[in-house]
Amino acid sequence: MIRTALAATALLAASSAFAQSTTQEEIDARYDRALAAGYKALFLCSALSSSETFGVPRSVESVEEWELTGIQAPLDAIVPELEYEIFRTRGGAGVLSRVEVKWADDMPNRIAWHREEGGCSLSELGEASPTRPETLPMFPEEGMVLYHSRINPPALQRVFGGAMLTNYGEGTRTTAISMSVNGRQYWQYREPFTAFTPQRTWSVAKSIAATLVGAAVYRGEADVNASAGLGLDADDPRRSITIDHLLRMASGRYSDTPGNRTDPLYFGGGSVSETALDWPLVHPPGSVYRYANNDTLAAVAAIKDTFELDPPKAFFDRVGMSATIAETDLAGDYILSSQVWSTAPSLMALGQLYLDDGVLPDGTRILPEGWVEYVSTPSGPQPDGPFGYGAGFWLLNKSEGIPSDTFAAMGNRGQFIIIVPSLNVVIVRRGEDPAGSRFDIASFTRDVLESIAD
Repeated sequence: MIRTALAATALLAASSAFAQSTTQEEIDARYDRALAAGYKALFLCSALSSSETFGVPRSVESVEEWELTGIQAPLDAIVPELEYEIFRTRGGAGVLSRVEVKWADDMPNRIAWHREEGGCSLSELGEASPTRPETLPMFPEEGMVLYHSRINPPALQRVFGGAMLTNYGEGTRTTAISMSVNGRQYWQYREPFTAFTPQRTWSVAKSIAATLVGAAVYRGEADVNASAGLGLDADDPRRSITIDHLLRMASGRYSDTPGNRTDPLYFGGGSVSETALDWPLVHPPGSVYRYANNDTLAAVAAIKDTFELDPPKAFFDRVGMSATIAETDLAGDYILSSQVWSTAPSLMALGQLYLDDGVLPDGTRILPEGWVEYVSTPSGPQPDGPFGYGAGFWLLNKSEGIPSDTFAAMGNRGQFIIIVPSLNVVIVRRGEDPAGSRFDIASFTRDVLESIAD
């Protein structure tokens, strides 16, 4: 009995020692390093390939200066120190093929692949040596409109100039401003960004996703009040979650962080199906507002079958958003909660589509009648804070001095499309604002509207 007790004690001690050979802190630090490598690989690949696709190649240095600075902790301290290598077709003389970032001596590099259909996808953690085919060359679309800088009215120029400085938020970095009022265009860009330079839209992509849902509804291929198809079977309570619930951030599903950070998908190389669709229900659908990337991803998954005949690129081309790339995971599923690259003029075209009630310039309707009212109506549970929420769009209905019908697409690092139907105005602001800096979009919008009223 004594020997048995001693043996058990020794086994317990050995098991405890083994369990503590790698602490949780060490595991978390290693995972953060892997995520940072994925972040660096994806942003280098996406920024370089998208700009080259539309004929305005960027330098690696400019991507490091803008997209790879001011990012969230703890990745911000890790990204600069990671070594990378950029691979191109034809022995280095062709188009970008992939970007590899080294992060651990005992693990394969993180790899971001340039996809033939456009954009980049991130490899899974632990993916071994590169075996995927090289990307085919891609060239700019013919007939793209060239935008030059212009002299704006003095009052408007003062507002734009203030935004290019830091008048609307300490530490903010505005890269582009574009606006339309009654069809007249005004813009200003900050070097090295131009009208042809795509930037990641971040959560502006959620409004793009809602628009694609609207297009599917108009074609009769989707119903926002129908089940989104979540859950294991017909008896699963998640089947009661509708596309409308998902667009309004009211699915009632659990998410493990405020704001639903989806690092395993965005930077870890996971897929939409394994990271976003199977979270459990913790509130009745439609009862609680909780901002969640996973809700938008589930809404897009609900219309996935429509993309075979009507892919996002075809929609972008029809609307005038041809300088837009919607990226996918390696399984080919769109990451339309964030991972879209687009130019300021392309985002202006999206805003104009809403000003025109979903009708193209040639008179063709591509969004349902009443869709503008649908996305801009706060009919679901509402967030705390200065803005309301519709269906895939934010609402400026609480902002003093701004027309109550104003709604907006908003994204991380200062991406905005402001739509003011009553004044026939669209405003686009692009930025690379560092973590902790916030661009005051309400004040900027108010000042812009006042300047054009003078």
